[in-house]
Amino acid sequence: MTEPASDPRLLQLQRWLASLPPSLRLAPESLRPASADASFRRYFRLDAANATLVAMDAPPDREDSRPFVHVARLLHAAGLNAPRIVAQDLAQGFLLLTDLGTTTYLTALNGGAADALFADAIDALIKWQLASRADELPPYDEALLRRELMLYPDWYVARHLQCTLTLSQQQALEGAFRAILDACLAQPRVYVHRDYMPRNLMVSDPNPGVLDFQDAVYGPVTYDVVSLFRDAFVSWDEERVLDWTIRYWEKARRAGLPVGTDFADFWRAFEWMGLQRHLKVLGIFARINYRDGKPHYLADTPRFVAYVRSVTHRYVALAPLARLVDELEGVERRAGLTF
Repeated sequence: MTEPASDPRLLQLQRWLASLPPSLRLAPESLRPASADASFRRYFRLDAANATLVAMDAPPDREDSRPFVHVARLLHAAGLNAPRIVAQDLAQGFLLLTDLGTTTYLTALNGGAADALFADAIDALIKWQLASRADELPPYDEALLRRELMLYPDWYVARHLQCTLTLSQQQALEGAFRAILDACLAQPRVYVHRDYMPRNLMVSDPNPGVLDFQDAVYGPVTYDVVSLFRDAFVSWDEERVLDWTIRYWEKARRAGLPVGTDFADFWRAFEWMGLQRHLKVLGIFARINYRDGKPHYLADTPRFVAYVRSVTHRYVALAPLARLVDELEGVERRAGLTF
C-alpha cells in the first residue's frame, strides 16, 4: 500500500476516519486497498468492531459523490442490496460504507454457477426497474447518448487506431449513429444502473450486492440487460445470451414492465442498444489508456470489436457501419457476404 506521506489524499482519509465517533470502533491503521475503478475513485477496506467497512475516496475536484448518495437511497427503496452509508464528508469526497464482501460475480461465474447467479441478477434488475419514476435521475437523452457514441471516433478511431476518416466514412458513421439513436430513443424508459455487469455485482446475502451505481440515469429499458449479458470482461456464446435474455423478458413481462409482447422486437432493441454501448466502451477504454494512464483496459477492446461486428452483420440498416468497422480494423470482408 502507498505510504500516506507520498499520498496526501490517503493521509487526509486516515485523518477523517480517525475523527469519526469512537462508537464505530474503527481501526484507521488497518486501511488497505479494496478496489479501484475506471474513474478517479478509490476504495479501501478497514476493520471496525467485528466487521469490515469500505472507505471511498472520491476527490471532489474530479468526482461528485452526491449522485452516489442519491442512487444508493433509490436502490435501498427498491429493495436492492447496495452499500449503506455509515458516514460521509462530501466536501472532502469521503464516504464510509458497509462492506458487501470480496467475491464479485466476475470471479464466481463458471459453467455451473452462471445460471443461478444471473437468475438473482435478473430478479434484482426487475425490482430496480419497477421502482422507476421520472425526474429522479438524469435523462438518458439524445445528447448524452450521442456524446457517448462520439467517444468511438474521437478516442478509439482517431487516437487509438490513428485513423482519419474520409468524408464517405464520416457520412457512413453519422448515418449509423442516427439509426442507433432513433432505435434507443424509441424504447420505454426505466431506471438504468448504467454499468450493471458482473464486475459490479457481488455474491452476497441477499444476492446480488450492487456497486458502482453513481452514474445511474432514466433511459432505455434494455440497457442494463445488455450490460449484464454482453459483458466487458467475459463473453458468453450466443445461445446462452439468448436464453438469459428470454428469461429476463418473460419475468419482466409478468411483472408489468414495458418490454413488449414480441420477443423478436425486444431482441432487436437489445442488440441496437448494445451496439451503442459497445461503441461507447471502445472509446472509453482508449480514453482511459491515453488520458488516464490505465492501459490494461485496452486488452478487452477485441471483445467489443467482436460484439460490434456481430450486431452490424445481422441488420441491413447497419451494413455501412459493418463495412466501416472492417475497414478500420483491417479485416477483409468474408467472400459472398451480403446484406
